[in-house]
Amino acid sequence: MKLTVTGTNALRKKLQQNGKLDAVKRVVKMNGAELQAKAQRNAPVDTGTLKRSISLELRDGGLTAESEATAEYAPYVEWGTRFMNAQPFMRPAYYAQKEQFKHDLGKIVK
Repeated sequence: MKLTVTGTNALRKKLQQNGKLDAVKRVVKMNGAELQAKAQRNAPVDTGTLKRSISLELRDGGLTAESEATAEYAPYVEWGTRFMNAQPFMRPAYYAQKEQFKHDLGKIVK
């Protein structure tokens, strides 16, 4: 699951002018870590492989946080199959964290 934001170059310039770029990076890192933690808490556990496979990567100089489950069977658990019901763990974490991220970022850019 990927969220794409357009116009980031203009936003980055404006934030640098306002001296708030470091604060944005802290918000991205904090919310990325919380997204990872929520997904790990939501993940069903049998052997723990799925839970341990949920990682966080910071990119774009700290302006992008990407969390993903790398276990080979993660999509089957998330979306289900014709033989088993879905057990979403990433989507609920993403939708919950998305609102917190917007709120945190809104406090900075005001």
